[in-house]
Amino acid sequence: MSFREKINMNRLPVHIAVIMDGNGRWAVQHSRERIFGHEQGVESVRQIVEAAGGLGIKYLTLYAFSTENWDRPDEEVSALMRIMVQSLNDEGANLLKNNVKLTAIGDFERLGDDVRMKLFETIDLTSPSTGLNLILALSYSSRWEITEAAKKIAADVEKGILTTGSISEKEIEKRLITSRIPDPDLMIRTSGELRISNFLLWQLAYAELYFTEILWPDFGKEDLYEAIVEFQNRERRFGKTSEQILEK
Repeated sequence: MSFREKINMNRLPVHIAVIMDGNGRWAVQHSRERIFGHEQGVESVRQIVEAAGGLGIKYLTLYAFSTENWDRPDEEVSALMRIMVQSLNDEGANLLKNNVKLTAIGDFERLGDDVRMKLFETIDLTSPSTGLNLILALSYSSRWEITEAAKKIAADVEKGILTTGSISEKEIEKRLITSRIPDPDLMIRTSGELRISNFLLWQLAYAELYFTEILWPDFGKEDLYEAIVEFQNRERRFGKTSEQILEK
């Protein structure tokens, strides 16, 4: 029996977040340049978007490029941006055809004009879609996001919109770039690394974390299904006891 057949369709995670790690190591294992791994990783993105959409998952966030990734060699950064533009150009029509709505989170001011233009063009193209919400975390880091929210709160206090006593979790969440997106239920990281690398630190507070040794270019549909089955086998208590959960 495949993992797809084991999935309980009544207990699907609403939001899955993915740290797509291991492209460079995959390329080295295949005696190729690192950028070849990034190019091969695009097919895994295509597979996972198709699988998530086919299941009826509502939100899928992919960690495409972190603010820390700007510190990589210029040649690799330029190649990653080229791949991003090419992928958006190639996939926009397919996303629309498959009823996938593209959105993005991150510090877009740091993106080149060509990347920013193609990103916004694809977001606009897919805006009528009502199926899977595909969110690209691009030039994103959680510390950047929380810092920006803190600046907004400070500005609102200065304007008299908020008082320090009225600052709450809800007020912070309203000012996060993800304010209109539900928190992830399941976070997947490929490549065997056991950390979340400045990704959705606030939002992952009660997410189930799933780590796999599989490198991203080898991660396919059945691997996603396996992660979902594992998620469904866990008890989510949100700080409560098992007895309290059973009483509901």
